[in-house]
Amino acid sequence: MDPWGCLPIRCNHLDDTIDPAVEKVNLKTNPDIAPLSAVDALYAESEDWHLNTGGQTIHAKRLPGRWRTIKWLLASVWLVYFLGPYLRWDGQQAVLFDIPNRKYHIFSATVLPQDFWMLSLLLLFFAILLAVMTALVGRVWCGFFCFQTVWTDVFTWIEERLEGPPAARRKLDQAPLTLAKARVKVTKHALWILIGFLTGFSFVAWFTDAPTLWSTFFIGQANSVAYATVALFAAGTYVLAGFLREQTCFWLCPYARIQGVMLDKTTIVPTYDEKRGEPRGRVRRDEATAERANGDCVDCNQCVAVCPTGIDIRRGQQEGCITCALCLDACDQVMDKVGRPRGLIRYASLDELEGLPTKTLLLRPRVWVYSAILALALGGIVYGLTSLAPMELKVLHERAPLFVLQSDGSIQNKYTLKILNKTPDILSVTIRVSGHDQIRLAGAEEPIETAPGGVTPAVVFVRIPRRLLAAEQQPIVFRVEAERSSGDPVATERESVFIGPPK
Repeated sequence: MDPWGCLPIRCNHLDDTIDPAVEKVNLKTNPDIAPLSAVDALYAESEDWHLNTGGQTIHAKRLPGRWRTIKWLLASVWLVYFLGPYLRWDGQQAVLFDIPNRKYHIFSATVLPQDFWMLSLLLLFFAILLAVMTALVGRVWCGFFCFQTVWTDVFTWIEERLEGPPAARRKLDQAPLTLAKARVKVTKHALWILIGFLTGFSFVAWFTDAPTLWSTFFIGQANSVAYATVALFAAGTYVLAGFLREQTCFWLCPYARIQGVMLDKTTIVPTYDEKRGEPRGRVRRDEATAERANGDCVDCNQCVAVCPTGIDIRRGQQEGCITCALCLDACDQVMDKVGRPRGLIRYASLDELEGLPTKTLLLRPRVWVYSAILALALGGIVYGLTSLAPMELKVLHERAPLFVLQSDGSIQNKYTLKILNKTPDILSVTIRVSGHDQIRLAGAEEPIETAPGGVTPAVVFVRIPRRLLAAEQQPIVFRVEAERSSGDPVATERESVFIGPPK
């Protein structure tokens, strides 16, 4: 069996749910015999299964269950993507990536290009997080969080609500065009396009003021880049989630190709217990449990019916498996109906299936290495955000000449101060200097206006009487102070050196 060589499998005739008339096995009255009616509907569905290489639309069966509920709950984190731009903080958008002005507002913190080293740590953090999660529990990103998976799930949910279960959808696709069919199809595609538009619009709203975008976009006054971005995202979402669907995971996403090198024998993934399930066989009414020669798998193909990428998990781990665990829900429901234990398909490692001892997470070296990198990256990000000063000061000493002897006998040094204002306010900055009892500052008698998000240069002169210089070089400290519009004081300091003639 080649686990990487199998093709997606789909059923040509599926019902959406198990026949409601099917009754659960009554183990109290007959613990050894399962009625044939419990799986009649399942076997009827599996008569026309065939290989699908992308030429037909996959209509996955949608069953309720624990993993389906978990999948929806985790996918709901994407609501932040749509609602986040409308959160306000101190009278402005809480998170705003203001690219034209090269300012990135994250609540009360303003990140400028000078602080972009934190972006490197953030990218490192998420890259290692993806690697460690894949090494531990497989492609949980693909199955539960990936935007392609989530948007496709929403699109197919809309399709199911309008067109019905898989069998009805296939029948509608093959039916001739009628007014009823056109109405359903137009409504479905209109909703898909609307979701695509909201996806693009929400993306743009992270980069400009969201209320302003709403007021300017529909009257043609928004930036041309905004229109192009919304159109690109709308078209991409419509095509990828509405038409390509699982083919995106098979042929466009590189993550499916590299996952093999990120998994090992201890990785926990959705797995078919071949020792317990084989040989497969249909349930027979007159066969007692003690006489049964087949395994627990009743060969109903429900695990394939619910798979959004159309693979057969019983063929082993494959690049098409996105670890969504929907096959676990389907198999558990069938096992309940035929009176057999759950867990024929379950989250398990290869070591567990082979009967080898399994290691706990804390005993795996890779976990410690990944955790250390994650902790360092996260620590750096937290340090960077918490240590962001509202102002930064750089001091450049004049190189030629290093000092000038004044007519009154004092030594003068020239400095260029560069004041970076990270606040959204115009600050009136006062410059002070310290480090010597007789030090004097010239050129900064009046406060200096600094623009928000910009660097304001200021040339100042520092003088110290020559006779009071104790050494050729004297450490001094420049300090800039201001007050924000909210009344909060801001200040920062920078150490420099005062240079005099040799002693």
